[in-house]
Amino acid sequence: MTDDRVREAGLVVGNYVEPHLGMPLADAKAVKSVRFEGGRVRVEIELGFPLDRGRAALQDQLGRLLADAPGVGPAEVTVACRVTARDNDGARPPLPGISNVIAVASGKGGVGKSTTAVNLALALALDGARVGLLDADIYGPSQPRMMGLQGQRPVSTDGRRMEPLASHGVKVMSIGFLVEEEQPMVWRGPMVTQALTQLLAETNWGELDYLVVDMPPGTGDIQLTLAQRVPVSGAVVVTTPQDIALLDARKGLRMFQKVAVPVLGIVENMGTHVCSKCGHEEPIFGSGGGRAMAEQYGVALLASLPLDIRIREQTDGGRPTVVADPDGPLGRAYLEMARCTAARLSVAHLAAGAAPRITVEDT
Repeated sequence: MTDDRVREAGLVVGNYVEPHLGMPLADAKAVKSVRFEGGRVRVEIELGFPLDRGRAALQDQLGRLLADAPGVGPAEVTVACRVTARDNDGARPPLPGISNVIAVASGKGGVGKSTTAVNLALALALDGARVGLLDADIYGPSQPRMMGLQGQRPVSTDGRRMEPLASHGVKVMSIGFLVEEEQPMVWRGPMVTQALTQLLAETNWGELDYLVVDMPPGTGDIQLTLAQRVPVSGAVVVTTPQDIALLDARKGLRMFQKVAVPVLGIVENMGTHVCSKCGHEEPIFGSGGGRAMAEQYGVALLASLPLDIRIREQTDGGRPTVVADPDGPLGRAYLEMARCTAARLSVAHLAAGAAPRITVEDT
């Protein structure tokens, strides 16, 4: 009887499709133990992505499923989260102390990439992760203002490495901390790539679960430098639904495919405009473009976000949406986006490890 209860409980939790992972917990190798102890079934789940603010809800959901399952009865479910480093391919040396590097990119400017990157970083931190944010847009750094750090300068305690600034629980580094806000960076490509390399290697990031990199738009020197020198764990491509933006977003996605960086998914930004007076929604940039692109390339649509004046006001004020209103509809949308991104990254190695090895031998 006890073995039957444990077996049935294992099937119930193993077949549960966690919405952020998009797959059953058993397939994600998240079910750590199912046992009968103290007169009841006890289940231990370990997720590979942060879920501090959603942990209790998942435990309750699984507990109800087990209680309703025939022959299982009351059960105790424990959900733990442990972010691990993505396997390194050996071609690019890992950054010391940094488990995962997530690049946030777009094919063109003006699609809300930096806003997406900053809210992604803040949402991961809100869910319990140790997070850093690197502003890799050397020509147009915006993260100092978005994080409320404009006018501040990093310091060095040893004369060799800079200490990142911190805001809202996230460590931040940007070329914008080292120059005046209105000073143009009139640099050629080699100088830009050297600056990026120094910001990465000469910043004392400490121990991080995620380093979110806000990339410049396009597919140029900085993107290639990052892909060649840093083991990027995965990329997020940001676009708007309009056809012109999607054309460039496709180029960005295919660039990551060419340099063997997994694309975790697509964020469709400014999907609908929400009127601040009456609440009317209108897809002024079109609709469905991000979802169609995700389906075309077989990647996830991580989020479809609105064009809302509050997002702009909060970011310009140095308190992005996740900080300003984490429990509001916009804050929750960014939090779900971050969970889906981290969840997809946590299982990316499973798909990679399942690929067959093909060899050709002379006969």
